[in-house]
Amino acid sequence: MLEAHELAAQRGYARLFTGVALSVTPGRALVVSGPNGSGKTTLLRILAGLTAPTAGTVRLHGEAVHPFDPRLRAAVAFVGHPSALKDDLTAAENLVSLVQLAGGDATRDRIVAALADVALGKRAHLPVRVLSQGQRRRIGLARLALSRKTVWILDEPATALDADGIALLARLLNDHLSTGGCAIVATHQALDLPAKRTGTLVLGAPASLQ
Repeated sequence: MLEAHELAAQRGYARLFTGVALSVTPGRALVVSGPNGSGKTTLLRILAGLTAPTAGTVRLHGEAVHPFDPRLRAAVAFVGHPSALKDDLTAAENLVSLVQLAGGDATRDRIVAALADVALGKRAHLPVRVLSQGQRRRIGLARLALSRKTVWILDEPATALDADGIALLARLLNDHLSTGGCAIVATHQALDLPAKRTGTLVLGAPASLQ
């Protein structure tokens, strides 16, 4: 579904990684790990079409794609490390905005149901500025629950989540995989994903795919 060949990236004069190859197919996840500064976020942004690599090729369904390619936008749900929420909007208003920015649409009932499913039903109409970091993260999980995109690319999605939140994230990922979606996740947290459906990519010196 999504693959990359001989990817390289650098920040300024510093090389982050080189020669990275990967492939994720329907029903499978790839967990990306590595030390700080190894280029995990840069790699995910390249795969999501938000940043150009120094070298290499990204392919979607076998066809080469480039940064900001509309085919990537149609297929990929990208959740970055920053929450990208507006403090003065409510949780529900932020979720509506996130869904619309991703090119989707959701009824009020679906928005309310998605927030209730991530334990934010009673806080749906509170401004985000009064929510904890973990609760803000759960809005992002609600967005994933509403997404119809087939490829999920998630950068440290477990940050600030408690044990229940991490379990919820794992459930959403497992549901997505079981319906034929795929996911690439950069995380330092252990996620309860089926071993037979999950590969690992370790960035460092050198990068290695297992």
